[in-house]
This record gives sequence, structure tokens and C-alpha cells, in this order.
Amino acid sequence: MSIRRITVIGAGQMGGGIAQVGAQAGYEVTLHDMNAKALAQGMEAIHKRLTRAVEKGKMNIEARDATLERLTSSPDLTEAAQEADIVIEAIVENMEVKTEIFRNLDVICPAHTILASNTSSLPITEIAASTKRPERVIGMHFMNPVPVMKLVEVIRGLATTDEVYHTVEMLAKQMQKEPVEVNDFPGFVSNRVLMPMINEAIYTVYEGVATPEAVDQVMKLGMNHPMGPLTLADFIGLDTCLYIMETLYEGFGDSKYRPCPLLRKYVKAGWLGKKSGRGFYVYD
Repeated sequence: MSIRRITVIGAGQMGGGIAQVGAQAGYEVTLHDMNAKALAQGMEAIHKRLTRAVEKGKMNIEARDATLERLTSSPDLTEAAQEADIVIEAIVENMEVKTEIFRNLDVICPAHTILASNTSSLPITEIAASTKRPERVIGMHFMNPVPVMKLVEVIRGLATTDEVYHTVEMLAKQMQKEPVEVNDFPGFVSNRVLMPMINEAIYTVYEGVATPEAVDQVMKLGMNHPMGPLTLADFIGLDTCLYIMETLYEGFGDSKYRPCPLLRKYVKAGWLGKKSGRGFYVYD
């Protein structure tokens, strides 16, 4: 099947980025968020990113304007999704919230519509089971920031058809991304590898082995990482890191995935990283 219309659910950093690259790739895109203020902020952020690209010479004004013309927004889910060929959900990393939105989409969307989740760790098969079209449910895990990062993990659920997989694979390529097929296990590949590293970095601070600055310097200078794991954790959001670690711990039942107590403490204190102004570092 061919994709012409894309609906993105969630106007945050991830959803806004997905909507942007979809519109840049030539698709008609509708961005939805039930929070009108968040929706307006998401659309404004896209406009700013595209304008910055023009200023840097990475895009001409005509391409920017054409991208914006292909992009609309709606706070009404039915209006946003009723004509979509694919819906990409990019909301909070919570199974109960995600399954509710997928149940609603299953009723609203035409029978041919593919339902995709940008979940970073939750099982696609379980999300798919909340619909009557599990064969048309799939994972599309974009990396942050979406307009910059090339990877998309494409995750098959137990019932996902080959046709749906190949359609989504081609969609990712049209968005100038590199799709990588991944099976449906907790954390997939990216977060199954990344999050235990971040969690271990937090343990080194918790146990007094080194300061956050020292841990990040070791990983940047010694391992050639572009960003230290604790800076990265702050950027991702410590609440998101904790949720993914809990998903891994529950999914595998292995103590090596146990979230560090310091991570739990920071989240309970509201120190969520860059978005809250404080995490392992303090932000203006």
C-alpha cells in the first residue's frame, strides 16, 4: 500500500520532529495533541527549526514554505486521524495511556490505516492486542532529535504482516532515515543497550566512585562518546530513563536491570533533567 497522509499523535519534541520530517519528505501531515497550548508550541517549534535551517543554508525558503503548507494541526483526534494512511503515536511512555489511544484510533481510522507507536521500550504485541487490527500495528522508534538522527528501529509485533513492515520500512527511507528491523523484546536494541549503561553510570555516582562530571569525562575522552551518559540522561529525562529501566526489569526479571536508587530519588524530587531545570546538572 502507499502512504499519502500521516497523522502524528503528540506535539512534544518527538512528535513534532516526526511531523516535521514527514512533511519535509512530501507527505500530508496532521499533528494532533489534545492540549491546545502544547499543539501550538509544537507547531511553533517546527517553524523555528525550519527557519533556522534556511538561515544556515541547509534549506531554501521555497522548501520551507512547501513543508509548512503540507503540515496542519488539530486538537480533535477524530478530525486528525479519520483520513490517515498511517498514524504514528508519540505520547507519554505509559502502557495504559498508549492502549487507550490505540483503542480509540482503531475505531476512528479506516480499515487500511497502519497504527505505529514510537514507544522506546513497551511491547508492540501488547499494544496491538488493544485493537482489532493487530496485523496492522507496528513500532517506529525514532531517535531524538528526530530531524537530525538517522536511525528508526522498526519493531514487528507478533501479528504484524510483511506488507505492513515493508510499507513502514519504505516510509522511513522516504523520511531520509535508516530503518533497522528489531524483534519485539523489552527495550528493543537501543534502550536495552543504552539504559543499563546510563543506570551503571548513575550507580558510580550513587556509590561515590566519581562525580557526574568525572563520569561523563571518562566516557567522552576514554570511549569517544559525543556526550557523557549522565548528560544524555538529563537530556532524555530521568523519569523516562526510570520508566524504561522498570520496563526492562519487569520484562526480563533480571537484577542487572534494577534501577539505581539515586535515579528513583531524583525522579521523586522532581529532578527530571534538562526539562525541569535540574537533574545531574543544573540548567537555566
